[in-house]
Amino acid sequence: MPAGLGVEGPWRPAIDAAFLADETWVDAQGVRASRQAIFDAAFAMVAQAQRLVVLDMFLFNDFGGSALRPLSGELTDVLIARKAVVPDLRIVVVTDPINTVYGGLHAPQLERLRAAGAEVVITDLSVLRASNPLWSGPWTLCCAWLGNTAGGGWLPNPFGAGEIGLRSWLALPNFRANHRKTLVVDHGDGWQALVTSANPHDASSAHGNIALRFDGDAALDLVASEAAVAAFSGTPLAELPAAPAASAVPADARLRILTEGAIGRALVRSIAAARAGEALDVAVFYLADRDVVTALKEAQSRGVVLRVLLDPNEDAFGRKKNGVPNRQVARELLGAGVAVRWCDTHGEQCHAKLLLHRGANGAALIVGSANFTRRNLDDLNLETSVELAAPAGHAAIVEATHWFERQWHNEPDRRFSVGHERYADDAVLRRLWYRVGEAFGLSTW
Repeated sequence: MPAGLGVEGPWRPAIDAAFLADETWVDAQGVRASRQAIFDAAFAMVAQAQRLVVLDMFLFNDFGGSALRPLSGELTDVLIARKAVVPDLRIVVVTDPINTVYGGLHAPQLERLRAAGAEVVITDLSVLRASNPLWSGPWTLCCAWLGNTAGGGWLPNPFGAGEIGLRSWLALPNFRANHRKTLVVDHGDGWQALVTSANPHDASSAHGNIALRFDGDAALDLVASEAAVAAFSGTPLAELPAAPAASAVPADARLRILTEGAIGRALVRSIAAARAGEALDVAVFYLADRDVVTALKEAQSRGVVLRVLLDPNEDAFGRKKNGVPNRQVARELLGAGVAVRWCDTHGEQCHAKLLLHRGANGAALIVGSANFTRRNLDDLNLETSVELAAPAGHAAIVEATHWFERQWHNEPDRRFSVGHERYADDAVLRRLWYRVGEAFGLSTW
């Protein structure tokens, strides 16, 4: 991998760490409702910035499906408005080429930001490992060198309105992605950061998501991780603030930045650390990685009080999916005695990525962009998560615990989840497809 990836950052003091969530539910009358906090917090962070904003978002567009909020336009407006008030404010936006369908369409939000003076970095995915090697080899020989141009397309855009060319369609099956979702801003004399599972993507605006916002030097570790992406994408970012050297941190509340494969290692370590009688909660959009699945089954066998909340993998921006991989993994976990429930989705996705371990010696929380799949945890996608180690009474741990309890048990007038029977699937062919797709990178998860 390029330098600066797969980072397990140093432990830093957890300063003002706060857990945030966007929640969608069905009320007693069967009407879908939503309560959101993540991008409202992000907008407030930008609105007070004076020196620097560094943003990395995977989906930053208005493609596809019905929208609860026009998040891509709202975020663009907030950034441009702040730049107008503080002309010397430096804004760096890093994003994935999926927002131009790999060069086949113009991206209005990104073009508006460039015109306003923001530095926009489109991640160069070609330097990453082949996520789908059975296609990426032939594609490199036949098509990659052709490049791409926006406009003049004649094929439908698979993500929304507009037409794209054949070169965009040929790039799609590579399945490489900068899947990160992060924000760093100056905050008074210091720095503040947000690491989340949420995208500023209009069609994703009803999704359930989570985030951790925090202050301090860990925010500068995040800036360094983004500078690495900009560097290998051909846009070196000069004069960015550097994180100080690591030093001893208080044992009571600390956090660190994790990227790419370091996230998977931290997940497995945290699961392995759970002892009999301790609580381990998982809520994730995709669960497929074999190391994580094995670790969860072993935790169950040790007597850990384990609960797993999964998206049913049914909805994708107006299209219906076949439930792979979550329904197949759920079947395996249930066979091992693990308690499994499904998010009760109605067109939106249960898009959180959370592991929460509460034990005798405190708690550990891992949240961020990475699904629990090989593509997300094996140095293929670009990913960012944050790990918080703190007492069980820490405010962020308490809020994360309350969030999971709501999702798991529901409330009298709010239904967040349903029993495992709703989406049980014993189909042999889909179990086979899960294993093959996960092992060989042939899938989109």
